[in-house]
Formats: sequence, structure tokens, C-alpha cells
Amino acid sequence: MKKISIITVSYNCEKTIVDTIKSVNSQSYRNNIEYIIVDGSSSDNTIKLIKEHESAIDKWITEKDNGIYDAMNKGLKMATGEWIGFLHADDVFFSSNVIENMIDQTKAYSCNCIYGNLNYIQEEPPHKIVRFWKSQDFTQNLLKRGWMPPHPTVYIKRELIEKIGFFNTSYKISADYDYMLRLFTHSETQSLFIDKTLVNMKLGGVSNNSVSNIIKKSKEDYKALTSNKVGGLYALFIKNFSKIAQFFSK
Repeated sequence: MKKISIITVSYNCEKTIVDTIKSVNSQSYRNNIEYIIVDGSSSDNTIKLIKEHESAIDKWITEKDNGIYDAMNKGLKMATGEWIGFLHADDVFFSSNVIENMIDQTKAYSCNCIYGNLNYIQEEPPHKIVRFWKSQDFTQNLLKRGWMPPHPTVYIKRELIEKIGFFNTSYKISADYDYMLRLFTHSETQSLFIDKTLVNMKLGGVSNNSVSNIIKKSKEDYKALTSNKVGGLYALFIKNFSKIAQFFSK
């Protein structure tokens, strides 16, 4: 059975971290999951809750970091699975058989990168779906139109990650977008799209929580597009404009 590493990065996530841990622990594929938590030295009850659920976690650390992407890089260095992905501390899997279904697909198709669809849900119960991010099969032209798959649904083979490298921590908001561009422009990437919802992601996040951060993210997205020689202002415009349709496709 293929081992898969799932990494959760946390910082002051006492309201959501237990749901995330339980979501991983309830996966039907759990016996072959290496679950890793990288905490940024939380000052609330997050560490206490992690310790209370330590039996459901394979590896965890808590220490100061230089931001979320630095913490994500630490998780990549700790991971030993054949496949590696992230489930953030305010996200949960859509169902208990997400990982098992994903691994079954990798047996049926030749690929080293796999991804699917994602729900944005309300932070408070009943966690109503607000946006539906439906992805699609990859083609090179999509990148020039600002396309990327939902990063929390992306799982990559370890050997491909070793060639792509780590997240670029010079980006404070858009390192995940830069990483997706590097992934999908790499000559050895063989991607597979699963047309299923894999993750429920709570609304919020640094990139959209203020006008200044939206502007900062747009600047960083533009830098990622140009530095990866994918596109420019047109791609950035289409990338942002395309999000509107997600509110009407749930």
C-alpha cells in the first residue's frame, strides 16, 4: 500500500484544529497515512489540543517560524510518504474515503500529481457552501488564463517535489500560486484531475481579509506569473475575474 503524507500547518487554531485532526483520523486509508502537524508556537490552546489528540498524529512540532510557507517547507522536510499533500488547520476532507479514492486513481492512471474540486464553506455551523471551486483537466493554455487547481486538493509524488523544490518564502501570500505555476510548467509533471470534491475549506485566510492584502496578493501573483514566464496582467485579470463564477456553481 502506498504511504501518503498529509501535513497540517497551524497557528492559534484552537477553534478548528480538532476537526482537522479528526478528519484525517477518520479516513478509511488511515493506516497508510503519515499525519504531520507543524505548529508555529501557538499562544492559544492549539498546542494543548494537539497533545490531547497526540495518538492520532504521527509527527508534530511546535516552534517559531517565518510564516506559513516556512512552516509548510518544514512539513515537506519531515514527510516520508510516496505522495505528499496539505490539509490546513481550518479545513476538513469532504468525506472519509477521499484519500482511498485518490490512491485508487493513482493505481489506474500514470501520474505524479493529482487534484480535484473544493468547497468554500462558512466558518460557523451549519457550514453552508458559499463557493464551489471546480477544477478541470490541465492544458498549458490554462496557465495563461490565470488557472490553478485548488492547492489544498493537490497531492504530489515525493520524487517530483524533490525536483520542484520548496515554497519560495519571499512570497508572503502567493507562494502557493508560485508553487502551482512551477509544478505545472515542469517538464516531468503528469497530472490527473479527479472530478470529485475533496476538501471543505472555511472562508477567510490572509489573502482576502483586507483590501491591502488583496492588493498585496495581486502584486505577488503578477510577480509569480512573470517570473515563471507564464503571463502578465491579462492572466492576473482573468484569474481574479474567474472567482466570481464560483459563487454561482455550488
